Amino acid sequence: MTALRTTVLAVSLLAAAGTAMADNSVVHDGYAFDKNQLIPTGARVEVGTTGYGGALLWTANPYVGLALGYNGGDISWSDDLSVDGVKYDMDMDNKLAYLNAEVRPWGASSNPWAQGLYVAAGVGYVDTEYTLVSKTGSGTIEIDGQPTGFTSVNGTVNYDNDIAPYLGVGFAPKLNKNWGVFGEVGAYYTGNPTANLRGTGGSLSDEAILAEHERRVEQDDKYEWMPVGKVGVSYHW
Repeated sequence: MTALRTTVLAVSLLAAAGTAMADNSVVHDGYAFDKNQLIPTGARVEVGTTGYGGALLWTANPYVGLALGYNGGDISWSDDLSVDGVKYDMDMDNKLAYLNAEVRPWGASSNPWAQGLYVAAGVGYVDTEYTLVSKTGSGTIEIDGQPTGFTSVNGTVNYDNDIAPYLGVGFAPKLNKNWGVFGEVGAYYTGNPTANLRGTGGSLSDEAILAEHERRVEQDDKYEWMPVGKVGVSYHW
């Protein structure tokens, strides 16, 4: 919750900074709030490490925008994992809804490339699951150097409807009045997930070893942050 409150505060400060810059633009460039600004001003399709999907876009002024989107699917940013000497094949089932504030420091610049630079901060509603299948040849599995009777270890690691703060940077230049492209990199702070592992074969003592292994999978730093890298095409009306 501390991380979430920090992110919400950061979004508020970024939006306030953008509004402050917008005040000058109201005087010099004639921009003013209009109720029509509540209507989306564009949309985009995107694909990347969090899956594929799209977003609705709002432009409050040249400096501040909002993106409300959803990504899903089974695109994986990594295909394997090794914990305690056990190697796994890993598949990702993405379910991610997000709301980001996008602040463009040079939004009113006459340079279209400078206009496209932005900082994104917001939150994601993460319901993502990793499926783990141990990679073994013949024989049994060793866990952290301890022999076991398991012939395989399978299971899931999931984030069950977690709210995760997000911070990223992006570049979204317009190609013409309506069409544009974009790319963005960043990361969600997801914290530790829940793991559920099952062994095939093994004894009661092996189950105790597996329980400790499961705890270490949950605490693996690999899962504490969810990296984001995505590209796409936008349309503005």
